[in-house]
Amino acid sequence: MKFLVDAQLPTRLAQLLLNAGHDVVHSSRLPQGNRTPDDVLAALADVEGRVVVTKDRDFEIGHLLNGAPRNLLLVTTGNVGNNDLLDLFGVNLALIEAALDQNSYVELSATTVIVHGGAADR
Repeated sequence: MKFLVDAQLPTRLAQLLLNAGHDVVHSSRLPQGNRTPDDVLAALADVEGRVVVTKDRDFEIGHLLNGAPRNLLLVTTGNVGNNDLLDLFGVNLALIEAALDQNSYVELSATTVIVHGGAADR
């Protein structure tokens, strides 16, 4: 699976996903770095077939209203420490992968993985 991890999430999350065998880009590695505009991130993700991983609800709005980005993993854990966030991803990664395999919009909360639906576009 291919991911684009947004600026509000740690580069260590990108490393966790990379270590799990995924193709991952963190926004900090892009030419404009963490200042890359959301529409550019969404377009890049769509061109490269990536799932945008973000805490930014603007991506949810774009996905629901405009279909961009096509594939979204919204992190709605609230304010949790990076170690707790990485642990949450580690515990739920298989479920997240399975959900994203079949659905275009998935949410990770502090307690569960929520499938919002839509056919995955890969």
